[in-house]
Amino acid sequence: MSEDNKLFKCAGVSSGKTGYKVRFASDMTRVKVLMKTGNEDIELVELPHAMTKSDAVSFLKTTSLMDKPEYASAIENADVKYNSEAAPAVAKVKVARATKPSSTKKGAPSIEDIRARAQAARASEAPADMLGEAIAALVAESQKEASQA
Repeated sequence: MSEDNKLFKCAGVSSGKTGYKVRFASDMTRVKVLMKTGNEDIELVELPHAMTKSDAVSFLKTTSLMDKPEYASAIENADVKYNSEAAPAVAKVKVARATKPSSTKKGAPSIEDIRARAQAARASEAPADMLGEAIAALVAESQKEASQA
């Protein structure tokens, strides 16, 4: 059975972290689960017969649950979600990924590649070496001045 055709024997409203929502259940033991997950103000009713979500929401609109404004708002939102003709079901389309061209296995790097990487590493270290040399020269100069004084 697809999710749209699943049948429920109980339906109602509860308030949780995200506000009031319509809840569906196969039996009244769902109340325990809702309480454990932090839901409050739980009102479930037994349906006259097993129903889909859209049928259950339509049934809830005829019950006394519509008397409370919070419940009525949650039921109306569920009615829009499950019974709205304006929002047709969207089919999921799987997009094929572009295949990568098969590449030959890379072998060990050539000696030229290794030399080029070493040369690049030395070039990037050159400014640091020059800075070190400049500091050493300044220290030597300051020591020379200190010994003359």
